[in-house]
Amino acid sequence: MDLSWTPEERQFRETVRAFANDKLPQDIRDKVLKHQRLHRDDYVRWHRILADQGWGAPTWPQEFGGTGWNAIERLIFEVECFKAGAPRLLPFGLSMIGPVLMKYGSAEQQQRLLPRIVRVDDWWCQGYSEPGSGSDLASLKTRAEVDGDHYVINGQKTWTTLAQYADWMFCLVRTDPEAKVQRGISMVLVDMHSPGVSVRPIRTLDGGHDVNEVWLENVRVPVANRVGDEGQGWTYAKYLLGHERTGIAGLGHCYRELSILKEMAARTWLHGRPILEDSRMRDRISRTEVDIMALEMLLLRVAAARGDAPGPEASVLKIRGSEIQQDLAMLQMEIAGPDAWAYDPDWMEADAPFHGPGPEMAAAAGAGYADMRKTSIYGGTTEVQKGIIARMMLGL
Repeated sequence: MDLSWTPEERQFRETVRAFANDKLPQDIRDKVLKHQRLHRDDYVRWHRILADQGWGAPTWPQEFGGTGWNAIERLIFEVECFKAGAPRLLPFGLSMIGPVLMKYGSAEQQQRLLPRIVRVDDWWCQGYSEPGSGSDLASLKTRAEVDGDHYVINGQKTWTTLAQYADWMFCLVRTDPEAKVQRGISMVLVDMHSPGVSVRPIRTLDGGHDVNEVWLENVRVPVANRVGDEGQGWTYAKYLLGHERTGIAGLGHCYRELSILKEMAARTWLHGRPILEDSRMRDRISRTEVDIMALEMLLLRVAAARGDAPGPEASVLKIRGSEIQQDLAMLQMEIAGPDAWAYDPDWMEADAPFHGPGPEMAAAAGAGYADMRKTSIYGGTTEVQKGIIARMMLGL
């Protein structure tokens, strides 16, 4: 395939770049580029700025309110927005449940729920993992029992990202405990404001509150909120995970962190010269940059071959993207040196002045390194991804 940019693609890139540089609020940009914490309003403001431009759903077809962009346009958009310092677009609605509803949801669900995703009128979260059912997701124990025209749900979900902000959760539940484990699972849409839903924070290594445990105690959910057929939730879950794993590759994130890494290396001095002039460090940075370029080529190849239906290749993307993000975080921490561990939790919230002993740009390196350990775990561990590759691509 021809991977050179066409004149139209170069013009599109300039259009996106100019828009992101002009319209992205400076306070959001500063938080992102300093690795400070984002809050609900930061995400919602950026989503609505994009929606006003007609770019609120860059991965969706036009018939559902999306841009209708092709794979290359979507990739250009992601990279340029990330380079500008924009927060990631919330994947739970746009990249996860949105595609599932387009393919498997009822017409009523599509008409009622999809338009509200574009402007984050509804914030979604993912109810998959449970204590004891992470990589072995098919063993989940959350139960949904029919009571008239409702399901009554009891169980627990964990590692639920940003559930503290969520209005809705797409949730895997066991509707037939007697069936084969995969066949007894259904997907239902749970209103997070329903009686019996409680969200409890889990603090991560970097001191942040991105993930939660969600308890469901006699939560009544209309049967009409089930996606597709009862007992077919595993099919829908696998389709959703393909989209999730492609997104976890994080190409735009990698390019942005590479730029930050280079700046850190140029501005951090060791033995009277910038660390960037050290041949060993320069070689490591160059190797990582080559890895990012290779990831971009792989993303383009998969997108060209698969279009909007990610296959097992998504597992390859997920592994490489996770590894590269971890490499970037490790290099940033090494350049920061002892200052990487002297970060100020208050400063991470962007509400207090910086009081660290080292330079401000090194303040979040330690927290970032700890946080990036999760990339090879969430969305399916690296070991799980290798198993998928072995079975579905290599036939082992």
